[in-house]
Amino acid sequence: MIPKIAIVGRPNVGKSTLFNRLTGTRAALVSDLPGLTRDRKEGDTRLGGHPIKIIDTAGLEVASRGSIADRMRQQTEAAISLADLVLFVIDARDGVTATDETFARTVRSSGRPVVLIANKCEGRSSDEGFYEAFKLGLGEPVAISAEHGMGLGDLERDALAALGLKPKIKKRGEHDEEEEPEEEEKKRPLRVAIVGRPNAGKSTLVNALIGEDRMITGPEPGLTRDSVASDITWNGQAIRLFDTAGLRRKAKVTELAEKLATSDTVRAIRFAEVVVLLIDPERGLEHQDLSIGELATEEGRAIVIAVNKWDLVEEKQKVLKQLFDKIAIGLAQVPGVAVIPISAASEKGLDKLLRAITNAAEIWNRRVPTPQLNRWLEEALARHAPPAPSGRRLKIRYMTQPSTRPPTFVAFCSRPDDLPKTYQKYLTNSLREAFDLPGVPIRLNLRGGDNPFAPKRRR
Repeated sequence: MIPKIAIVGRPNVGKSTLFNRLTGTRAALVSDLPGLTRDRKEGDTRLGGHPIKIIDTAGLEVASRGSIADRMRQQTEAAISLADLVLFVIDARDGVTATDETFARTVRSSGRPVVLIANKCEGRSSDEGFYEAFKLGLGEPVAISAEHGMGLGDLERDALAALGLKPKIKKRGEHDEEEEPEEEEKKRPLRVAIVGRPNAGKSTLVNALIGEDRMITGPEPGLTRDSVASDITWNGQAIRLFDTAGLRRKAKVTELAEKLATSDTVRAIRFAEVVVLLIDPERGLEHQDLSIGELATEEGRAIVIAVNKWDLVEEKQKVLKQLFDKIAIGLAQVPGVAVIPISAASEKGLDKLLRAITNAAEIWNRRVPTPQLNRWLEEALARHAPPAPSGRRLKIRYMTQPSTRPPTFVAFCSRPDDLPKTYQKYLTNSLREAFDLPGVPIRLNLRGGDNPFAPKRRR
């Protein structure tokens, strides 16, 4: 089992900065705005040569029952219960606060090993706060600056000691385990981003798919801020789900927290392989939903549309027909997108959704053999010959598929700049129909010249 380390503390002490520093990523949102992190986020690192799972958590606050802050605290307490080691972080410049003392008692009572961290120790103003930390009863603090990378060696030493691990000494010529291919990392998980407008039920869906209350949910829109990854396995397929913040129109996004969350969601779409667009049937398919779908197709991602809260819809056939009509017009660039009615709250339709996700991923990775492609091209040209702009005939001589993810085709033709967009659309739609490529973007590139693979004529 890979050891888990949870980073906890009150808001704005630098937990997410430390998480990013330890994992070598920018996965966690970082800002001077307190309480930016709400859900717990996991990342991988290595300490002393050992693989370690790091958990970033929301800031601990005293809050009334049922409030957002209370739900955030419950998520942090869940992370502590799962952890093999707790890193309790304080802000040395602020010194020890009453909130620090309250939650230090919570951490002590958990029975988990604890390493006390005095963060932001890059200046003399932190000296008093560092010595105050001793009174928390969590042992000698480790002075670090997560922002500047100071003191991380001492932190690594104390963390390994608390976990009962010794640093691995690499022998000459020996490679790290992570450098070995090992069946290409045992099939990297399929990356799936769950996106949509605020309050569409994205976090509820992720919780239903993973079978636990991993994300904070509630009637308040905009609860999720970070793109949080969760791993599941379905029918032998490893899937990494990314719960994302709701996307609103740019003009409505004014707060710093929402701007950071929006940019994180866009980044999740860019790194995903399949994008699940979650919509609320009560509001229908609005312009913002189509904008999100358009963004996903521009990034070349496969799309699946999930219609949540389907159990609350009365006239199901009527609503479904209206959705299909709007999708056919609004997402005309990716015809055949799978539309799956689900209920995240009652966990209905989840198997159908997962099947649609894996099918979309298979199509996104599909490669068409070159001989089949060129037989299709001959038939397509015979059905509708290319136009002859200015009386000069256009010739399309050859086609190949250089890449997948999404399916990308290159056609070699005379005067590629003169081939009308309408004819390119005809070829794309014919490709999609002939080789069964629904719901994914298709890229068709034109190049001038003859077939590059044909034998050269001798002069």
